[in-house]
Amino acid sequence: MDIISHIRKNGQVWETQSNDEHQHGVAELASRFASDFGMGEWGRVLGLLHDKGKEQDGFQRYIKKESGYQPDIKALKTPHAYVGAILAKQQFPQAFPLLSNAIAGHHRGLYDFGDLKSQLAQDLPSDVNTIAIDSTLSIPQKNIQIKTDFHHLQRMLFSCLVDADRLDTEAFMNPEQARLRKNKATLGQMYEKLLAHLEALNASSDDTEVNRVRRYVQQQCIEKSNGGIDFYSLTVPTGGGKTLASVLWALGHAIKNGQHRVIIAIPYTSIIVQTAATLKDIFGEENVLEHHSNVNEEDISDDELAKKYQLATENWDYPIVVTTNVQLFESLFSNAPLACRKLHNIVKSVLVLDEVQTLPLQFLRPIVDTFKTLKRLFGTSVLFTTASQPTLQGTIRGTNPMTAFDALPKIYEIIPESAALHEKLRRVEIDINDLPQSYDEVAAAVMQHPRVLCIVNTRRDAREIYNRLPKDEGICLHLSRMMCPEHVRQTIQLLKEALKDEQNTIIRVVATQLIEAGVDIDFPVVYRQQAGLDSILQAAGRCNREGLQKLGTTHVFSLQKEHTLPRGFITQTNNARLNMVGQFDWFSPDAMREYYRQLYSKIESFDETVFDKVKYSMHELLYKQDAEFEQAAHCFRLIDDKTTAVVVNWQCGMEFVEKLEKEGVTYQLLKMLSQYSVNVRQSDMQKLMQSGAVEEVREGVFVVSNPAFYDNKVGLITDNQWLEETYIL
Repeated sequence: MDIISHIRKNGQVWETQSNDEHQHGVAELASRFASDFGMGEWGRVLGLLHDKGKEQDGFQRYIKKESGYQPDIKALKTPHAYVGAILAKQQFPQAFPLLSNAIAGHHRGLYDFGDLKSQLAQDLPSDVNTIAIDSTLSIPQKNIQIKTDFHHLQRMLFSCLVDADRLDTEAFMNPEQARLRKNKATLGQMYEKLLAHLEALNASSDDTEVNRVRRYVQQQCIEKSNGGIDFYSLTVPTGGGKTLASVLWALGHAIKNGQHRVIIAIPYTSIIVQTAATLKDIFGEENVLEHHSNVNEEDISDDELAKKYQLATENWDYPIVVTTNVQLFESLFSNAPLACRKLHNIVKSVLVLDEVQTLPLQFLRPIVDTFKTLKRLFGTSVLFTTASQPTLQGTIRGTNPMTAFDALPKIYEIIPESAALHEKLRRVEIDINDLPQSYDEVAAAVMQHPRVLCIVNTRRDAREIYNRLPKDEGICLHLSRMMCPEHVRQTIQLLKEALKDEQNTIIRVVATQLIEAGVDIDFPVVYRQQAGLDSILQAAGRCNREGLQKLGTTHVFSLQKEHTLPRGFITQTNNARLNMVGQFDWFSPDAMREYYRQLYSKIESFDETVFDKVKYSMHELLYKQDAEFEQAAHCFRLIDDKTTAVVVNWQCGMEFVEKLEKEGVTYQLLKMLSQYSVNVRQSDMQKLMQSGAVEEVREGVFVVSNPAFYDNKVGLITDNQWLEETYIL
């Protein structure tokens, strides 16, 4: 009798997939995936061994009972992944632990080395067939470096197995879902579409200096896309059209080098939404994956619910992927199957890093090392795009000489510095006043201008200044992440429409950094709270963007009368600006190089984080064969302050919550819920929890249903009268 791998009920008929059929199906897929980096035979072996443990009589009884095929049979849950891991070590000792860890963790995640050894110390079940697989394995990469490459090689093999396992299982258990993954456009077709779109756009545009620069940037991207797999940069001042130009270069480069897809990583969700919408309009929604979510499937302990959430998780098998920096980099250092599943689709791709100046300094060294590995072992080209390019080439030095490390050997700039785009696109002067001011003083200065944008560093500062502005004259708007994404989107759309109407003489906006990059708005005057030079230049990009006046003005101000700057990155970057030596044109490449020299020189470590009050570094955890994958995944977090997504009572939010409670989880419903959610910091979440304002309607899905906690202007309120009255009661 065949060993069963999966059981499904098709109408009134029970159907089974044999374990032999499943393992060979997984082996074929994993081999194809791993062949992209020269390890196809490794993928085949992983597939053939990963479910050997299902041959146990205990597992066969368990799957028959749990599926409902034989509900009355006596059975206990029987672990199976460790069996194939033991066989892999016995049959391929030279490949240890690359095969064994991937197999042992293909359901629960990659193990720390000590825990893996404990798994492999178990006895092999007597009812498992231990006939050896006929295969010879070797690592084809001659230049592999154990310290920096090994942990990524492990994750890539793990990714190949996990995705192959999920896809083959899906093809049997849910063939309708499997069919949805097919029929996507080729990169060549998409390249032609983009060329046609840009040609039409340029033909209908006025012959201004800005549009001439944009056409020049596009032409440079076309001409220089034929280079080999390497590191490139596209340094274009704000307004120079770098978003579509970068995609134009990336598609041309991918076609020339036989790469499979373009992955665009962006630090801000607001830019992702805008960028993805633009690309979907050009290429079709079926060819652009927009991957960001406020619901974390990894936090769900219920297996059945987790499986439903997994349907909302893509494996990045799309021509173009638009995602967050957090999603990209935390996946590259994760140990979890859901996070790692997509990683093999980074192989032979073009990775476009937008706003690269936002890379976290505390992880700069392991991230830069990752870029090297992606290029050298996995055929990935990297394009860095920004208006303020950081220094990622040569040796990077910190405060302590021991922190110095070799960054990228060479980055090829697409736009020559001699083009002097910062001069051609100069539309703003910057006025810096670092003297302490109060909320009242800043608000009074803002009120002197009929059309003005004020950008601050924190949600609290945004609300305080907004509350001091008159609401009875013209249009006054607030934007911060205390507003749910749909509220932010509608407010930005309202703002854009208001700016087009010349009759709206008074438009004042107070916002956090969410509006600082990637949002196409234009104000004659911008105020920016103290920050690093890169942030100030981003803010200046919202000033006189279309060159409607000779020069706009961006005023830099301090709120030191109210409080010091938040500790950490904002303070570090502001100090780097204050410490710059010499007189600079703030928009020049020389100024940016000096700014980053100052910033890096004050950093104690480019590879250090604190987890549970203990300091860790990625090189200590991962740069070795006995790597600690699980511990590293816990420690590698780009956002230090942990937040929890809560659905708020605004517009359709509660309707989607009711639908969730009645119908359960679907991909579309999760997408809609994320648009009505606010990420709440731990301290604020505790306030809401203690007051009883938060309800957990599904595991991992929190809701604030009381409308008193959500203001139509400023969003979620965590310190209102309802909290105080609750505490009194």
